[in-house]
Amino acid sequence: MIPREFPSRWQTGLPVLTSLFLWFSVFFTGVAWAAPGVELWERWTRSDPESSASITYDNWNRFLEKYIVESPGGITLVRYGAVTGEDQENLRSEIHRLSRVPISRFNRDQQRAFWINLYNALTVKLILDHTPVDSIRDIDISPGWFSDGPWGRKLVTVEDEELSLDDIEHRILRSIWRDPRLHYALNCAARGCPNLVAMAYTAANSESLLDAGARAYVNHDRGATFVDGALVVSSIYVWYMPDFGGSEGSVIAHLGRYAEPGLAAKLARVSRIYDDAYDWRLNNAGGDGTMTSPVSQ
Repeated sequence: MIPREFPSRWQTGLPVLTSLFLWFSVFFTGVAWAAPGVELWERWTRSDPESSASITYDNWNRFLEKYIVESPGGITLVRYGAVTGEDQENLRSEIHRLSRVPISRFNRDQQRAFWINLYNALTVKLILDHTPVDSIRDIDISPGWFSDGPWGRKLVTVEDEELSLDDIEHRILRSIWRDPRLHYALNCAARGCPNLVAMAYTAANSESLLDAGARAYVNHDRGATFVDGALVVSSIYVWYMPDFGGSEGSVIAHLGRYAEPGLAAKLARVSRIYDDAYDWRLNNAGGDGTMTSPVSQ
């Protein structure tokens, strides 16, 4: 979901590559990938505007209701360690069922909810499949020399097309809907990410959930806050600035649309973003529903 930094080490046992390893380590230290572009996958633009068919998400709803908790700080967490073997199997079955949906035959509102739910369910399954893990970035299964995290790995097949999380986010959702609120719906299993809500998206509730997600994130410190009078925002707004209008001013205007009065008044007095931050620690809840102990970043 999020642009990743180059790794600090090039994992190889070949002595002949040692000098190259050192060169790349120095040259790319601290350098981050640019945000993945909005590259439309044309075949997913097909839809049936006349279709009244709907998709149900009963099993996904039950999973969310059972395992999502809210921390005292307002961040929703997943009780990964409490998920039973039966519920893991139910989640796998739910993803398999969704993968068999002929999604091109549905209308746009049904499609948007489908892709959001599939993305989030796949992300939760990834964490469960690789538990214990401190951060989703530690799941290095994407292809490529400099891969980081799981986002590039093909995880599911829909309508005979293999799809990765990057495909769903950047080549389908962002490309077709062009809606910055989608960033508040897609959960990357990190504490710095917008909340994973405890219900499935549907055609009927998507608009209200997207607006609620925007308000919740913007008005939380991990979305936007002020430090000594200077604006510090989530790195999401920097990584994906084009989605929010393409400039610091447009990001601030976006924040202002969803900000509560106190924050809105502060935003009205600034024109620049001072800094950005993001917490990659896993959105994991302990047995009592609270955050697990911090891990080193």
